[in-house]
Amino acid sequence: MKNWAGNITFSAEQLHRPASVGELQELVGGSERVRVLGTGHSFNRIADTADTLVSVATLPKTIEVAADRRSVRVAGGLRYGEVTAALQADGLALHNLGSLPHISVAGACSTGTHGSGDTNGTLASAVVRIEFVAADGSLVSLDRSDPDFDGAVIALGALGVTTHLTLAVEPAYEIRQVVYDGLPVERLGADFAEVFGSAYSVSAFTDWADPEVMVWRKAKQIDVVPEWLGARLADGPRHPIKSMPADFATQQGGVPGPWNARLPHFRLEFTPSNGEELQSEYFLPRERAAEGIEQLRALGNKMASVIQVSELRTIAADTLWLSPSQGRDTVAFHFTWIQDETAVRPVVEAIENALLPLGGRPHWGKVFAADAATLRECYPLVPDFTALAARRDPNGTFRNDYLDTYLPLG
Repeated sequence: MKNWAGNITFSAEQLHRPASVGELQELVGGSERVRVLGTGHSFNRIADTADTLVSVATLPKTIEVAADRRSVRVAGGLRYGEVTAALQADGLALHNLGSLPHISVAGACSTGTHGSGDTNGTLASAVVRIEFVAADGSLVSLDRSDPDFDGAVIALGALGVTTHLTLAVEPAYEIRQVVYDGLPVERLGADFAEVFGSAYSVSAFTDWADPEVMVWRKAKQIDVVPEWLGARLADGPRHPIKSMPADFATQQGGVPGPWNARLPHFRLEFTPSNGEELQSEYFLPRERAAEGIEQLRALGNKMASVIQVSELRTIAADTLWLSPSQGRDTVAFHFTWIQDETAVRPVVEAIENALLPLGGRPHWGKVFAADAATLRECYPLVPDFTALAARRDPNGTFRNDYLDTYLPLG
């Protein structure tokens, strides 16, 4: 068994697929070590174990809208595309989405995956209740009133197996997506606030060597003008990687459409095959964005042989302990690499040397070089989280080599 990118071969001999929560409880309660595999979109060994590897994708596909229509309870193994299609059909929406609608809700939330927008929090910031199977096989339910809640939502699988999440919802809305080519790279830093505050969700794509940047702007209302900040309106649909066909990208050109068909970069009907790529991502305080951009521009030539594309997005602050946006408004620098870890590793180290002194935080589920001591400095609430993990899972049922390396309990 391999992950989506094909760079990780899982150690377990079998993937268990319980058909009910009760069956899952028996499996967890009778196992010495357990890890959960979502849709496999992590790029390191965060989900790996040689013991019991579990998928919750075969649990009943729960989507239950609350009577007050302010929240929805969903099965953790559902993909975002499945949940959002049902919400849209019911006239409801989530506040934010990632670039791929194919990732599982529990997997995305538990690793701090995010969408985009100055005022939009991570996907996990929509969680109002989490339900999981604990190490002894019991069911645990925590909501925002519980003191453990902020440590339990983004927990990297260290507290239990998530069965259901309740997410805040709002009335459905339409989004228009407009792409601009040729934003002068100098303006990315100089006019950072104007660029990323110009729409509900904004993504900028670059390889850090090209003097021009492509910008995707997604908004409820937007003026489609031929020129914007020195950039020109795209003359057709675009893929984030300039050389790739745009067949599976979500509709552009300012055509209004449902939120769930515009906020992702890719259509749900496009099923990603093997990624043949690696990914890294670093999150800086938003006030350090211009400095980060200059540092990365200086590394453009060093990246040239291994980078496919880099994406910049902004995320609003939240209170979740292991969130990349915990306590601060954030800018995310995402990197898609060729699938050659030996060649990518020294570039990742150079990026960390440039960004971590600016307050950068590595994404938990992607390729990074930082050690446990460095991560503890990057994420100030790690001690609170490891204390919570030790209390909730004293026998280490949900531990693996990844957690023992980067979030040791001792």
